Amino acid sequence: MNRLAETHLPTKWGIFNMVAYQGPANDMPHLAMVSQDFDAAKAVVVRIHSECLTGDLFGSVRCDCGEQLDKALEVTSKCGGVVLYLRQEGRGIGLINKMKAYNLQDTGLNTVDANTHLGFEPDERSYEIAIKILQDLGIKNIHLLTNNPEKLHAFDNAAVTVKSRMPIIIQPKEENENYLQVKQEQMGHLLDMKIVTEKKAEK
Repeated sequence: MNRLAETHLPTKWGIFNMVAYQGPANDMPHLAMVSQDFDAAKAVVVRIHSECLTGDLFGSVRCDCGEQLDKALEVTSKCGGVVLYLRQEGRGIGLINKMKAYNLQDTGLNTVDANTHLGFEPDERSYEIAIKILQDLGIKNIHLLTNNPEKLHAFDNAAVTVKSRMPIIIQPKEENENYLQVKQEQMGHLLDMKIVTEKKAEK
């Protein structure tokens, strides 16, 4: 994992140091957004965010990715944390295949079945890159901002220790409620869609 460049970046959430990394595959550079109050000697709040062009940039509400990224940058800016932006679009299947999966979802398949129909695993991502970046930043202990148990398991035997999990909960929308329910029921994400559904039914 090679550190390519870094720069001071003021944002609407706060001031970050943006660091770009590239792995041996020479893929698109991964980014670390390091808050100005960052202190590697402490347990650092970390969000590992996989690229979602449709949600992060274009504001798609088919998923909650863009809102999660906004929330993560807000939280890490306030507490000296780090957001890792990994170029693993569409859970690792790439933008074009994600678009094809969207078309399959429009015919009635859910997000898991659409990926497997295209010949992929439900989630093709790897988090070894994230661990290497954290090590390069000198981070040994983290509070992981996630709902995804696979991200927690990625640190089971890693040199970086997860001290706690911090949930990142986004209010479901009509367009993505089924998507979030599939993430909870089939992929084990730590959401509480039952409570949300019950509250909606009470209104």
